Amino acid sequence: MASTLEFKVRRREAVLVGPAGPTPHELKKLSDLDDQMGLRFQIPVLQFYRHNGSMAGKDPAKVIKEALAKALVHYYPFAGRMREEPGMKLGVECTGEGVLFIEADADVTIDQFGDGIWPPFKCLDDILYDVPGTGDVVNCPLMLIQVTRLGCGGFIVAYRHNHTMADAAGLVQFMTAVSEFARGAAQPSQQPVWARELLLARDPPRVTCEHREYDEVPDTKNTLVPHPDMVDRSFFFGPRQLAQIRKHLPAQLYKATTFEIITALIWRARTISLNIDPEDTVRILSIVNGRSKINPPLPSGYYGNVFVLPAAVSTAHDLCTGQLGYAVGLVKRAKEKVTEEYIRSTADLLVLRGKTHATAVGTFLVSDVTHAGFREVDFGWGEALYGGPAKSGVGPLPGFATFYISYRNREGEDGVVVPMCMPRPAMERFSAQFDKFTREPTAQPTRILSAL
Repeated sequence: MASTLEFKVRRREAVLVGPAGPTPHELKKLSDLDDQMGLRFQIPVLQFYRHNGSMAGKDPAKVIKEALAKALVHYYPFAGRMREEPGMKLGVECTGEGVLFIEADADVTIDQFGDGIWPPFKCLDDILYDVPGTGDVVNCPLMLIQVTRLGCGGFIVAYRHNHTMADAAGLVQFMTAVSEFARGAAQPSQQPVWARELLLARDPPRVTCEHREYDEVPDTKNTLVPHPDMVDRSFFFGPRQLAQIRKHLPAQLYKATTFEIITALIWRARTISLNIDPEDTVRILSIVNGRSKINPPLPSGYYGNVFVLPAAVSTAHDLCTGQLGYAVGLVKRAKEKVTEEYIRSTADLLVLRGKTHATAVGTFLVSDVTHAGFREVDFGWGEALYGGPAKSGVGPLPGFATFYISYRNREGEDGVVVPMCMPRPAMERFSAQFDKFTREPTAQPTRILSAL
């Protein structure tokens, strides 16, 4: 996104949108994957939509607000409030109080955002207003939605949700229901299922797998102290870039998945760029959706968190001096560890260790949301130009995590946008590593998509 773009946003006062009909008042407990400490935050998402002549005369804010109320009849836990019980166990009190909703107008057009719409979004605080006192995990609205109408007839849907309620797949399931009501549906195509008891720890809990993602590592070198000069940039991995990267792999890894290739490259390049001590242990955690691993399968419509974080582990020396194929192999084997037993063992570990955080020291986390469906959410104006997380990483540690976001560029190429947050000198080194692996020998230097 154009980093110099400035515009004014006029917001109306936030209101609570409750279910359009009666809903039960009950307490619904979360699973032991849901309420881990590492998910106790709110995560922001943005969707940008162009003007659509067939929707002339319709106000997107009004349409979405009314659709939201209808969807909350079915997804009524989202209208409740999170409560914490003894033992740090979380549960949703289904109060029907509602979701926060803001409508706004901005004196800017879609085209003014530039050649591409992707993180970083300098305007994030304007198009997703942080209503004071609503950002906590417990006793606060579980979701905030802001619809900002643009001068061209397009609009932005920005929202944040309590991550303990749903993962990316579950969130898209809910927003798809909202979009279906916006297009006139009488019922959602997918009825929601709570059933969080299906992913509770076993009794008694038993850790049967190795979980390097939860290693207890002291931060003896103050590596978790944020650098004073952090910058954000996004990198585009399209067909040409991926083809170039594959040329650096041995034949047996040439068919490695896009996720494995991008993850290996980012892990290696980031480790080199940060000048990490060669003797230090480094990890990359890959979010793996466990829905396909559970047997019998979880009910269709389950929208809770169903992912684990298998870790690939190496010394910084081996990762940085080895070939790219070394990192690809580590990432590939880490993913392959995920079975139903691994998922059950994770839930048990979280209970035994008191909802512990994943290891942060020497760690980077990646979450692939390219198949989550954010771009495909259609409120009647068509698919989103951009749909996905609003920034790289969340929480108190800038640069700890990133997302892989599906994107179609102006040339019509489908690819993956990866936003990164790093200290400025490290970002320049990372960019050089990116160019080294993605640039054809005769090509001009790869253009960085965006920067603060």
